[in-house]
Amino acid sequence: MLGIIGGSGLTQLANLDVSHREVVRTPYGEPSGPLTFGRVGCQDVVFVARHGYGHTIPPHLVNYRANIYALETSGVTQIISVASVGGIRDDLGPGALVAPHQIIDYTWGREMTFQSGGGGPVVHVDFTEPYDAAVRKLLLDVSSRIGEQVIDGAVYATTQGPRLETAAEIDRLQGDGADIVGMTGMPEAGLARELDLPYAALCVVSNWAAGRADSTHSIKFDSLEAVLHLAMARVRRIIEGICAA
Repeated sequence: MLGIIGGSGLTQLANLDVSHREVVRTPYGEPSGPLTFGRVGCQDVVFVARHGYGHTIPPHLVNYRANIYALETSGVTQIISVASVGGIRDDLGPGALVAPHQIIDYTWGREMTFQSGGGGPVVHVDFTEPYDAAVRKLLLDVSSRIGEQVIDGAVYATTQGPRLETAAEIDRLQGDGADIVGMTGMPEAGLARELDLPYAALCVVSNWAAGRADSTHSIKFDSLEAVLHLAMARVRRIIEGICAA
């Protein structure tokens, strides 16, 4: 069963034929909202809105552990995470879709592991390649087949939020090798790896990062909604294609 985590711009999955919604309790508290179960085409799908269905939960307060645990215990076997990001690399401007291949984590203070000192042995997970290769390939292959361009590969810098970054911070991230910047990539990906749950991300570039192109002096918030509206329609088409694959 496919799990979809929706971020900014995707608080509901319009092409999901909903069967029911379920409030799931976890040892780590409550997820961002009830899980929405249904089908896209012939594929069973579970959807959760990362920031809540009214987009009320800021990135640093998302209960990532509860979201991932709830999806896993509900029978999800692979996850596609949808997130909006800022573009740093020259070819990653507003409206671009990208499947990142690496992460740099700049967050702090978040509950970032299921290993909470419960008395069992410490388990170290390999995170050399943070996104599942098979799920990334499926996402990219389907996108190519249906004629939707998804850029293959980017380094996702995850910052704390909820404020956006300074131009100097973006310079630093670029110097570290980052191509895009967002606030929700971690600990979500790491938690999925701890549960051995295949996970990949499909990122929508909603704006140029601070200090870049038309964001040289400020972020143009008035254009974000239109960019996200058009890009999320493409995301839904890709999800339909994946469910038909």
